[in-house]
Amino acid sequence: MKSYQDINKETIDRWVKEGWEWGKPISSEQYLSAKGGDYVVFLTPTVPVPSGWLGNLKDKSVLGLASGGGQQMPIFAALGAKCTVFDLSSEQIKSELSVAAREGYEINALQGDMTKAFPFADEAFDVIFHPVSNCYVEDVEHIFKEAYRVLKKGGVLLSGLNNEINYIIDGNEERIVWSMPFNPLKDEKAMDFMVSQKSGVQFSHNLTEQIGGQLKAGFTLVDIYEDTNGTGRLHDLNIKTYIATKSVK
Repeated sequence: MKSYQDINKETIDRWVKEGWEWGKPISSEQYLSAKGGDYVVFLTPTVPVPSGWLGNLKDKSVLGLASGGGQQMPIFAALGAKCTVFDLSSEQIKSELSVAAREGYEINALQGDMTKAFPFADEAFDVIFHPVSNCYVEDVEHIFKEAYRVLKKGGVLLSGLNNEINYIIDGNEERIVWSMPFNPLKDEKAMDFMVSQKSGVQFSHNLTEQIGGQLKAGFTLVDIYEDTNGTGRLHDLNIKTYIATKSVK
């Protein structure tokens, strides 16, 4: 029987091949613009990460955690960072290596599972860039503990997080139909729904798990903003379904 991690890997690999928005690498023009200081990166669907959240990345060690696809890491490389990307999807890793080869910079690109111990030494990174992906993981507190371990003292964790709203509603975003938590591993009906949607295995997580989980790991939360889905009825109503956090070790 396949693990949920294997199912999610296969799902994301398929999405990338089908033209998934978050699997499209940046162009050479965007890379060159970033070298000149003109760039945007995203932790959540529509709101760009404030430039002050990143600071000066020259010679900084940056880990892109579940951040494959050739979108953010090439920009950080253009800004002078030493980049490592760790992603479940082999297709996303292929994209990272392809962009690096095209633009002539080095990147340490590893395909692997962040639900396990991270394959990095203690205090290896200055910055961790972690776009929305915790929805594919059952235990998010593990991720924050490992992120804390591999960050240097004073290092920064930038995270994109779902709140529970997307997991309580029906497909038309009109009715509340699911009780929380949404966990297909413990609810056969939820698993059947995920299979019908061809959306892998996803999990709801509340703020206690996600922001509280960062605090329990030892982080200090220093800034936050919210975002919408980017499309759909909730977006049209300006209902915020995502949170981005900046935390410091």
